[in-house]
Formats: sequence, C-alpha cells, structure tokens
Amino acid sequence: MGIVRDFYGIVKSEKGTNLMATMAAAKPRPDLEAHRKAAATEFPQLVGALVSIIGRKLTAYVASIKDARAIDRWLHNTTPHKDVERRLRLTYHVAATLAQFDAPDVVQAWLIGLNPELDDQVPISLLRNGDIEADGKRVLNAARAFVAGG
Repeated sequence: MGIVRDFYGIVKSEKGTNLMATMAAAKPRPDLEAHRKAAATEFPQLVGALVSIIGRKLTAYVASIKDARAIDRWLHNTTPHKDVERRLRLTYHVAATLAQFDAPDVVQAWLIGLNPELDDQVPISLLRNGDIEADGKRVLNAARAFVAGG
C-alpha cells in the first residue's frame, strides 16, 4: 500500500483514506506518549529533543531568551530561570504529539501559524507568554484536534 499526500499535504493511502486522521483516531489519546516523555525525560535530553523537532530559534523564543547559547548550557545540565522548564516541557508535549504524525517543518508551521482552534492566536506565542495552565490546555487541545484531522 502506497502513501501519498494530497494537494493540501494530507497523508492518504492510494485508496484516498486520510491516514493521519485514521492513525490519530486509532489512539484514544495520541498525546499520551508525548506527555510521559515530557514529564519523565531529564531536562537536558528534553531540550535536545525539542530542538530536534522545532529548532533552536523557536526553542529560544518559547524560553524568552535572546541568546540561544543558553540552550547549550541547558544541554550541559544548567538549570533555566523562572518557569522556563515548565514552558519547554509543555512545548515538547505539544511538538512531540504533532511530530508523531507530521514532519518537523509541519510542526514548526503549526506552531507559528494563526490557529482557528485558538481563535486565530499563534500557538507558540501562547506557549511563551500565556497562562501555562489555561492557555497550555487550549494549545494541547488544538494539537489533539489537528492530529485527529479536525
């Protein structure tokens, strides 16, 4: 069975079945594995995994840092300031959920684009500046809707 992308980039089988929605529907909680990793992974490894999905610039943006060299320090066990670790763990949860179904460039585009599930707000801005409880929940729900094909 071959896999193709339609005009809009949706992954489909040769028969036209939307595989992304099918795969997401098969898992009642497509973000559960990402949640476990976000909670259990040591911070330096989490930062490395996040950078591999969304890149250094977006990781630095979420952390509200101008000097991306701080990422190198975090990779070598330096502790971040304030609530940065919580925000990066939440961002990893969201990014890893999306990355199960799409390539990193799609995940990055989703994070920086206006999102109709979030009243046309930008997910990465909410992850950086929003209320980590309320807005974090909204961004996670928008990511879940996206992987479900909604």
